[in-house]
Amino acid sequence: MSNVVVAGVDGSASSLAAVEEAAREALWRDAELRIVHGLALPVMPMHVPMDPSPLGPPEDSLRKVAERLVREAAERARRVAPPVRVSQAVLNGDALTALELQSRTADLVVVGSRGMGGFIGMLLGSTAVFLTAHGQCPVMVVREQPDTSGPVLLGVDGSTAGAKALEFAFAEAALRRAEIIALHAHRNRPGATDESVDLTKVLAGHQERHPDVAVSQAVVDDGPREALIEASKTAQLTVVGARGRGGFTGLLLGSVSQALLHHAHSPVAVVRGKG
Repeated sequence: MSNVVVAGVDGSASSLAAVEEAAREALWRDAELRIVHGLALPVMPMHVPMDPSPLGPPEDSLRKVAERLVREAAERARRVAPPVRVSQAVLNGDALTALELQSRTADLVVVGSRGMGGFIGMLLGSTAVFLTAHGQCPVMVVREQPDTSGPVLLGVDGSTAGAKALEFAFAEAALRRAEIIALHAHRNRPGATDESVDLTKVLAGHQERHPDVAVSQAVVDDGPREALIEASKTAQLTVVGARGRGGFTGLLLGSVSQALLHHAHSPVAVVRGKG
């Protein structure tokens, strides 16, 4: 583990909420907080003449704005969690590339649910799918003013890939001193193969490693999208794997992912299994 939490910032309300949540995460983990902004400079056609500007080249102005954004975000983070070590950087390239590169050496990347400027469309459409599918560490998506009370909601599908999400959820619950609600959702259709999961068996090893974390189990006859969105109303964080089977098949590769990212009432952490 690198002991670094990365926050992507663009000046939007949800990205600033993400910075605050990232600051708390860094405090709980005794980690460094790295605040970054991806700056993709506009490319001017070679045949377009550029009049000299008293303010300097346009890219200089854009960089100054970006530097102000990360500086103000860093100040906000220090107010939320004064002991945390905070660094800041304006990185060349688009936000998606910058965050994917950062995820290779980070323990967690935190972003807002809606963006502007360098992060516009961060979680709308294919950009979200790419980041959650290709990021090398868990990605947390934060809305404005997340509730810091309530349980950690864990979506369980019983897949091998989902084991990473389970471990992340238990570690998060321990850091937050919160209860876990482990939820498995599947619809019982006449004649269909029973795809239910034995939650006690799935959770056993994780509970042994985190004996101080209280766990409640819930198995519901419903679609995973509907069940997770409804349960997220009382959660401080919802944790899911990037891929699954059964009730959570293709969780972040289709309509379920879009619904969760847009409609969950809590921050959402997406954990990608390796191997």
